[in-house]
Amino acid sequence: MSGANGPSGRERGAGSGANGPSGRERGAGSGASGPSGRERGAGSGANGPAEFDSLAVPIRPAATVMLVADLPELHVLMLRRAARQVFAPDMWVYPGGAVDPADAEDAAPHVHGLDDEEASRRLGLVSGGLAFWVAAVRECFEEAGVLFAHGGLDHLDHLDAERLGRRRAALNRHEEDFVALLAEEGLRLDLGALHPVAHWVTPLGSPRRFDTRFFLAAFPAGQEAAHDDGEAVHSAWVRPAEAVAAWRRDELSMMSPTVRMLMCLEHFTSAAEAVAAAAAGLEPHQVRVRRREGVYEILLPGDASYETGEDESEFGWVALRRLEP
Repeated sequence: MSGANGPSGRERGAGSGANGPSGRERGAGSGASGPSGRERGAGSGANGPAEFDSLAVPIRPAATVMLVADLPELHVLMLRRAARQVFAPDMWVYPGGAVDPADAEDAAPHVHGLDDEEASRRLGLVSGGLAFWVAAVRECFEEAGVLFAHGGLDHLDHLDAERLGRRRAALNRHEEDFVALLAEEGLRLDLGALHPVAHWVTPLGSPRRFDTRFFLAAFPAGQEAAHDDGEAVHSAWVRPAEAVAAWRRDELSMMSPTVRMLMCLEHFTSAAEAVAAAAAGLEPHQVRVRRREGVYEILLPGDASYETGEDESEFGWVALRRLEP
């Protein structure tokens, strides 16, 4: 694992801070679905309180982003959540969080490359799809300091990085409005850079449930990643295979969809190859589960035992795989 204040940046240490902008819940970046790989009982461990009415837990829409870069091998940016968080404490996740229902309407004048009709079509929704893209970009900026946006025809090079950093800090203190920031800085969100690759819904048994859309994007040139030192206390660029191996050794704590998406990334040799596959809009495959000797594995077509795996334990659909030659 390498440091994460940019594709070649320094490693950052732990910190502390406030809960998140405007009271929005975070943590959907973990995939928000199922055990961390070793089986857990409902409501135990990372899943919060020991007793709650699982049938009464609402399902909230959420978005998360896998940022990839060649360093020089394929790496993905990951954040470690603070231990004090109710949802997925001390777990490694991708930047992400809950969708604000007003995201699409408020930000619509400040987006580029996508409208709600096309966004909804790509996600299989009647309407409201644009809000997932906007949430993904907003949370990526708030949590990781990475902003997919343009100023007119230019990228962010014309902006003062220090000023943008101050405005990001104000967002995380609930003192700034994201749409107001876009308007005042003359920015338009570059939504075309993000490609949907998976859809996960948290099963019953967690005190927080999310309907999460996973996106993949190439890390934008000229920017540096930095966790917010609040909900995320550490950040790192990881090689997918090494992260999965560390998880198997119980050295990294991750939720099962996070691990499964890392396994998908293992098949790619470069960020460009992964982005091309993500942009292809492949048919999603439903995941299945195998439980063996206390290990909880999420399977996709081509994996051993997929045909005999359970299809009611996890609710996930994945469209990230290598393109056929």
